[in-house]
Amino acid sequence: MRRFYTLAIQPTLFGGASVIRNWGRIGTNGQSKMETFDSDDAATNAFSRLGRTKRRKGYRDSGLT
Repeated sequence: MRRFYTLAIQPTLFGGASVIRNWGRIGTNGQSKMETFDSDDAATNAFSRLGRTKRRKGYRDSGLT
């Protein structure tokens, strides 16, 4: 399967943080979903949880920074 999955954390205008997910087939724009959290800690926890789940399903880190 030639798929991608990206995760990012971005600050919001009101002091919270958002976890942004983007996924789809390689070569396409894919789909996006944004979840907003009241605190940075909650966003970081969600980010970590989603990353672990995807790694368990076979996704790998790209190694790009």
